[in-house]
Amino acid sequence: MTASYHDIQGKSVLVTGGASGIGASIVRAFCVQGARVGFFDIDNDAAAKLCAEIERDLDVRPHYMSLDLRDQARIPKAVTEMASKIGVIDVLVNNAARDDRHSPEETGPDEWRDKLDVNLSHQFFCSRAVAKGMAEKGRGSIINFSSVSYLMGLPDLVGYETAKAGVVGMTRALARDWGADGIRVNTVIPGCIITQRQLDLWISPEDEERIQSEQCIKRRLVGDDVAQMVLFLASDVSSACSSQSFIVDGGLV
Repeated sequence: MTASYHDIQGKSVLVTGGASGIGASIVRAFCVQGARVGFFDIDNDAAAKLCAEIERDLDVRPHYMSLDLRDQARIPKAVTEMASKIGVIDVLVNNAARDDRHSPEETGPDEWRDKLDVNLSHQFFCSRAVAKGMAEKGRGSIINFSSVSYLMGLPDLVGYETAKAGVVGMTRALARDWGADGIRVNTVIPGCIITQRQLDLWISPEDEERIQSEQCIKRRLVGDDVAQMVLFLASDVSSACSSQSFIVDGGLV
């Protein structure tokens, strides 16, 4: 079930990491709302499949651009190119991330910087790239992504959790810096969202049973659960919400 946000129709929406998982759910959700949607990713095959599926189901096709967000110098040009296709960005969803497991002992300087680049730095540089256009319009919504993992202190994720904690601080700083320009900045904090990647790499049936036992809501959480919160924050109905964190975890923390 999804709500209809009439003000989202026609808005220009950019999603990072949109080819699969939570990002794909977000891309599809905005297409359902009638937004002009573009997304960045590095998985060209998954992106092509998603675009084809959305076009088949909804008779609209999102715009895709291959971009490695670790290459921060390329971000401003990529955002400009995407804006030429879908319009000056009204909504930015900084979803891209990788939760690869790693121990403190095996995380050297290069690996540490990579964890921050993959999970934190691009959120700042994408936000900066869209801020001028939003300020000229006098409005905009930037939705950053953190994770409950940093609140829970899960093992083997020190770089990822450090980055995701940093996202919350960055959100509050940018919300203050850009609020006078009509730009709202918020954080979404997903819990254990069951995507195909999680099932393939990390979560066994026994793990999922344990997770649901710890949640207040005793069901599987999926990408669309997060997408619904993102739609709310993109819409003008949340116009009084900025500098906040919204947890979508079924009551896990």
